[in-house]
Amino acid sequence: MQNLPPPSDAVAPKPAAVREIDVMTLIGNAREVVLLHRGERYRLRVTANGKLILTK
Repeated sequence: MQNLPPPSDAVAPKPAAVREIDVMTLIGNAREVVLLHRGERYRLRVTANGKLILTK
């Protein structure tokens, strides 16, 4: 049997809210946008079926 510490009354910090951005804010009327991440280029594209594809 392990000797576990008693439960703490301290509450864990609440994680920061995840930022939500509508794709149309990024793409606008276009079908794709290029995103830069750590010097790399990624393409976020809307397909003919309205789905998203992210490629490097």
